[in-house]
Amino acid sequence: MHFRKKLISAGVVAAMAAGLFCGGTLQAGNGETSDDGTGLRLPWSADKETIYFWYSDESMTNFLNSAAVSFGEQEDVRVIPVLVSDGEYLEAVNRASVSSEQVPDVYIISNDSLEKACLAGLASQIEDAEGVCNGENFPAAALSAVTYQEKLVGYPLFFETSALVYNDTYLQEWASQIAMKELLEEGELDENPEGADGIAVDEERLSVLRETYYSQAVPATVDNILNIAVTFDVPLGVDGVMKWDVSDIFYNYWMVGNYMIVGGDSGDNPDLVSIGNPETIQCLEVYKALNQFFFIESEKVDYTTVIDDFCQGKLVFTIATTDVVKRLEDAKAEGSLNFEYGIAPMPEVSDELQSRSMSVTNAVAVNSYSEHAALANRFAAWLVTECADSLYERTGKVSANLKANADNGALQVFKTEYADSVPLPKMMETGNFWLQLEGLFSKVWNGADVTALVQELDEAISSQISAAGK
Repeated sequence: MHFRKKLISAGVVAAMAAGLFCGGTLQAGNGETSDDGTGLRLPWSADKETIYFWYSDESMTNFLNSAAVSFGEQEDVRVIPVLVSDGEYLEAVNRASVSSEQVPDVYIISNDSLEKACLAGLASQIEDAEGVCNGENFPAAALSAVTYQEKLVGYPLFFETSALVYNDTYLQEWASQIAMKELLEEGELDENPEGADGIAVDEERLSVLRETYYSQAVPATVDNILNIAVTFDVPLGVDGVMKWDVSDIFYNYWMVGNYMIVGGDSGDNPDLVSIGNPETIQCLEVYKALNQFFFIESEKVDYTTVIDDFCQGKLVFTIATTDVVKRLEDAKAEGSLNFEYGIAPMPEVSDELQSRSMSVTNAVAVNSYSEHAALANRFAAWLVTECADSLYERTGKVSANLKANADNGALQVFKTEYADSVPLPKMMETGNFWLQLEGLFSKVWNGADVTALVQELDEAISSQISAAGK
């Protein structure tokens, strides 16, 4: 799910609809139902301790069913995954918790909704008896994402963030072009009547220069990208050096993420808000200037089309989320990808200004209404550790666990970016901040005054926080 869809979804959460408890049918993860009043066909006796695990993404069904069976056999208990439709999630959890015999003991929730869940009494400090939520298993961003009021209130399961994707074949070609130009400028290309191209090249010198420039090709700063943009004679069929979805805040936020502070690292402190600072304005001025180089029409661009263009070899660089890994792997396996590619952390804004990507963490929360809290905590801890390695293979979602997918270099790059990312804030007072910020980026991209827009947003958010505190 891309961030734009997340912003407009009714619950802004990855989980279930209340309608299933209002005359609908409750489904277990295996899809079996019954009319015995419970909505579930239970092929077993009812004497084992049982917990219900709610989720809304059908792609997780096989993963959760397998985990539930394995854990159940190991612990001699039952875990029943319950797939329900998306929308109005926490309201549904609340209704089920107070009016149903099948309380959702444990459920998946996006980290930005954890404050709402805690205030509604649907989540509280986790037990974590096994001590799995630590820096050995999870990066700082994951732990911050599941922290509310200095307490861990969830177990990090999977995440989404952005990284830089590049056409490695084109970067090698760029390095060759620059190396040849340098030899020409130094006068080291001699006339060679016998050569097909009329010149003699010191191949050893050329090779050294090519390798030198190639080692610098993956950009460390935005200026490095701009340098390639103005020096690369792109091959036929390449539409541009860089293109990304400038209409979606998720692919833009890295430009200001290190300086635009909303709630602090845990995103829950209204006293830690800094929007209209000089560094944020400087970063946005850099962003504004990029339109002079890349000419992307914000009204016509979208993520899917951008990734399609990249896979067709029309771009040198783009910005993508973790889904791009499987897309590229599949294209490579099918033989439809005619170039080598690479994935790198997002470049810094400049030598002086750092970047920092946004991230969303989906966590496993234990319902405060559960009568089986200890079992629910054990299953949640087991799910985010013992099952972490199989999560990507079965669902395409990337585990927040540091030890998972160690042999997948592309996913490890995303994990590196995630480790120092800015988790989506939890504060309910700033719930509309991202829509406002997305609008600000759109106006800046199209040439509006940066300082005026930042000050306007700063005043609006400050006013919202002050009003909520009264």
